[in-house]
Amino acid sequence: MENYEMLKAIEDFQRRIQELEQAIHVEEKQKQIKAYDEQMNDVSFWNDQKNSSIVLKKTKELKDTLDTFHHLQEQLEELEFYFEMHKSKEENLEETISSFIPQLEEELSEFEVKMLLSKEYDSCDAIIDMHPGAGGTESQDWCSMLYRMYKRYAERHGFTMEVLDYQDGEEAGIKSVSFILHGEKAYGYLKSEQGVHRLVRISPFDSNARRHTSFCAVSIVPSIETDINIEVKPEDVRIDTYRSSGAGGQYVNTTDSAIRITHLKTGIVVTCQNERSQIQNREKAMNILKSKLYQLELEEQNQKIKNMNGNVSENSFGSQIRSYVFHPYTMVKDHRTNFEVYQVDAVMDGDLDGFINAYLKSSYNVR
Repeated sequence: MENYEMLKAIEDFQRRIQELEQAIHVEEKQKQIKAYDEQMNDVSFWNDQKNSSIVLKKTKELKDTLDTFHHLQEQLEELEFYFEMHKSKEENLEETISSFIPQLEEELSEFEVKMLLSKEYDSCDAIIDMHPGAGGTESQDWCSMLYRMYKRYAERHGFTMEVLDYQDGEEAGIKSVSFILHGEKAYGYLKSEQGVHRLVRISPFDSNARRHTSFCAVSIVPSIETDINIEVKPEDVRIDTYRSSGAGGQYVNTTDSAIRITHLKTGIVVTCQNERSQIQNREKAMNILKSKLYQLELEEQNQKIKNMNGNVSENSFGSQIRSYVFHPYTMVKDHRTNFEVYQVDAVMDGDLDGFINAYLKSSYNVR
């Protein structure tokens, strides 16, 4: 790498880190951390478990942000030092600098994307519902493949998965599944997955080995942590109790404690069967219903949030956000950003960062 290339990269890093410092509001975040620390030192802090957990989570997010920013500053200072040593010919550090630059570029780009997640609800957990399209077993198998993909994504990023409802397919796959991904900015990252996902492959369920196209709709809403001022009248809902039908004890219990709540005015349906008692499932389902109704209310009032009510495009041809092609070639392409990769196995194993980052950057018009 030539000296002018090194200098150009360093100047680019300097500009971007300076922009980040202004966007992050470092001093303001330090004051927020101090205020939260004072709350935690109060003897009555732990009396309200719900509030204390929220404060702890926000404090961790603030500290993680500042720690990462300061780490990037230190990395840049180290790179500048190496360059000065190399430029003065005191030491030949070309190899060291050439390997240092792409590493810093990767860390800085990742942090820039993370800082884009500053919209309302981006810091929330993500409630995800998945429903296969027409096509029977083939589409239900595709739903199970996508479910595994998100499970692996969660594991890669330290998120935890809480299964709310899991319905097996008749022969294979999944008829429907609902779950929550708990983790820092889970909704902010996963909101890009909202839409119809299309699969093209030679079906293992077709004895004639023909190529099939399958669809699965993925809908995502944020899980609101704060109290939601939404009134759900008893006459507005229908509550059904049924026996859980998940895959044995792997996902849910199998007692008569599962709850399905249907909101009659909007048609929103929420199911929950993972808790041990009917009361717990009812409470969890009602909270999720309120979260969805709250998003729908905001959408109708000011269009601040799009597609929060769980509705996605028609689950068929021409409506997909992303295509996964297994045959006659291998490729995964996002039709909103044109980002594409050819490592299909890696994507199905949860490597979604490229798609998510491309979507976030395009949404915010970031280069």
